[in-house]
Amino acid sequence: MKWSTDRRGFLAAGGAALAGLAMQPRFAWAADGSVLRIRLIGDFQVVDPYSMIGELDDILQRCCTVTLCRISDLREGNTISPYAAEQFEWTSPTTLAFTLHEGLQWTNGFGPVTAEDVKYSFERIAGSDSAWAYQFDMLDHVEVTGERSGIIHLSEHFAPFEVIALPYYAGHIVCKAATEAVGGSFTTEFPAQCGPYLFDKWEQNARVTLKRNPDWPLAAPAFDTVEFYLIEDDAAARLAFEADAVDFTRVNVAAGRDFAANLPDGAALIETASTTYVWLTINMNAEPLRDIRVRQAIQYAYDGDAVLQGAYDGLTERATGVIQPDPLYSRQSNLIAARDVDKARALLADAGAEGVTLNLYCQTDSTTLATAQIIQASLAEAGINIEIQPTEEASYWALGDRESGEDYKSIELVLMAFAGGVDPTENLVWFRPDQIGLYNWSFFDSAEFEDLYEKSLAETDREARAAMFHRMEDLMEESGGFVFICFEPYIAVHDAGIVPVILADGHPDPTRFTRK
Repeated sequence: MKWSTDRRGFLAAGGAALAGLAMQPRFAWAADGSVLRIRLIGDFQVVDPYSMIGELDDILQRCCTVTLCRISDLREGNTISPYAAEQFEWTSPTTLAFTLHEGLQWTNGFGPVTAEDVKYSFERIAGSDSAWAYQFDMLDHVEVTGERSGIIHLSEHFAPFEVIALPYYAGHIVCKAATEAVGGSFTTEFPAQCGPYLFDKWEQNARVTLKRNPDWPLAAPAFDTVEFYLIEDDAAARLAFEADAVDFTRVNVAAGRDFAANLPDGAALIETASTTYVWLTINMNAEPLRDIRVRQAIQYAYDGDAVLQGAYDGLTERATGVIQPDPLYSRQSNLIAARDVDKARALLADAGAEGVTLNLYCQTDSTTLATAQIIQASLAEAGINIEIQPTEEASYWALGDRESGEDYKSIELVLMAFAGGVDPTENLVWFRPDQIGLYNWSFFDSAEFEDLYEKSLAETDREARAAMFHRMEDLMEESGGFVFICFEPYIAVHDAGIVPVILADGHPDPTRFTRK
């Protein structure tokens, strides 16, 4: 969770160049020749699936390694199809048989991709301290039945397994021999690659370049080269797009509104729902917030309507939890569904905490800052003073990380956003007790929540699962550790001459971008 993006350094180095580009006319589309240029916010940190965390970490995996199956564009229903596996099927409620495509080869002389590589990749993460170990909670073992064939054995039936584990983070296959040769893990260099693209160049905090893999045996990608431009600042990213320096970029709500009203020639806009959920973390371990009455005062004073209109332009609705809107699985409403400033004041008075001052940490993008400012104003009406602490990404992700020191125990309020998954358990997993000091920054520690989470993995009745999920989110809200804000709208702008593929976590998949 420790990023190294230096926004000020990048803008100092790149601002003049971007300004110069802005003076040039825009072409009909910018994916010139066979180069695809994508803007991302931050640099990569770890390309080993065991330890990966950031957006570019994941995207590099999709380009330079393979998964047994892959998931469709989020606008097409998140369906699963075989990828590295030419055959992929459930042979019983707890067994998944696969056969790898012939011709998949590792670089650096490590030979063909084998079923033993699949076994090694999955079993080294299952039951480990990897953040992605939850994806293999139901994995018993992988049986190798041939050089390219095997059977995945689950301990219990869990139909979402193929969606949660196989096409995503921990599902990326690594080369056993190459990984063991470098000591069992790696960071910024792949010891062996097998994907549509190969890692070519890294200009830290500025650009990452990939080249087409000449030995790739499956469907060839549409572009010879992919370049990732690392631009944290939204205004600079917009400038880069309008200057024809990038072909694709996600944009914030305000920029999306402006683009929609004044779309440049040759550009296209994507507007859709996303799985990215936003909430306010209230750290129950911090001294001023140990009294539940203070935490509840924050929940009652929060003005959700003002945030949705002021920061999100009314493009999304109030979240009722961390489970994306669904007729069955998401709660119908929050327990504290309406703002009540008088109730908030009364709770503070009862706790003897009138005029309490709290630090609110947030990232520096315009939407997040607007949200923080509205929260500051709304809580002030109840007598809660908020000091906003805008935090660059490198420092932000260390706030709640126990490996960065003891400060994670005393942070007070944090605006957070996570890219969600397809199954509700993918969003709820981060609030289990074992995530305290990792991703559970509220210190939410509920034995009932943990018990329900474990049961939900094996439950096959959808209505019974829904009841479990509703209770889990009730427990989160009842703790006073959370204010659920919204699911962010996904907005991106791209050259009209290309067709992007966006996955459920909101990350683009460059291997499937095509030309019109």
